[in-house]
Amino acid sequence: MADQGLEGSNPVDLSKHPSGIVPTPHSPVIYKMPPRIAAIRLVSSHREVYEPCDDSFALVDALLADRTNLIEHNPKICMEIGCGSGYVITSLILLLKNEVPGVHYLATDTNPIATRVTKETLQAHGVDADVICADIASVLEKRLSGSVDVIVVNPPYVPTPEYEVGMEGIASAWAGGENGRTVIDKILPVVDLLLSEKGWFYLVTLTSNFPAEICLMMRKKGYASRIVVQRSTEEENLVILKFWRDKDEESEEKETSSSSFVSQFSKSLSSLMEKQWR
Repeated sequence: MADQGLEGSNPVDLSKHPSGIVPTPHSPVIYKMPPRIAAIRLVSSHREVYEPCDDSFALVDALLADRTNLIEHNPKICMEIGCGSGYVITSLILLLKNEVPGVHYLATDTNPIATRVTKETLQAHGVDADVICADIASVLEKRLSGSVDVIVVNPPYVPTPEYEVGMEGIASAWAGGENGRTVIDKILPVVDLLLSEKGWFYLVTLTSNFPAEICLMMRKKGYASRIVVQRSTEEENLVILKFWRDKDEESEEKETSSSSFVSQFSKSLSSLMEKQWR
């Protein structure tokens, strides 16, 4: 009679094993689950809140690409400035929560409806963060100065007339002023104030925002930078930048001219764009 073995397992015919010793199978194959990010179906929405789109996906892809480094980085405070629907901050929490315990997560937005939607998205995924309605991160600048280890920003970067910048509702999520830089240029000094000595800063830009110029501005403040993700769509060319403090940049900045730096950056970006279309 065949032994039914463990519940749910395949029956074992002991007549084929007179000694009563059943060979053990090879070690089971362990399938590693891919890192979890926010599920679109669980992301809350509102007509006055920017929904996850190509730029949001590219930023989360940048965090995914850098996940191993983020885990080793062992951040204590992470922040998203301009949280919108909550897709990005929720994804960041899900990427780190099982590997890096005890992290304090913060999210800010100037749109009060966006802060409510972000809270709903977080709740739907079973995670938590402090969500604050604020202009950039103004209410936190003094309290968190030099304390934030990771900052992620998908800013209003679309080139628009200046009068559209800061408008209420969903327009505040995309209206970036001249060259799409008005809000970005306001965010940079705030980020510099908030970042810890080991802080990392991820920023979504368009090629029309002159990302090389942004990197040069940060370089003069002592930051190194690299392109984490470059993505071209039918409507825009996205560049996700990562910045970190590097004292060597201060001395190298004196040795390398601005035009040379911009030229090197442009070559790197062109190379990435060529690879994408091959």
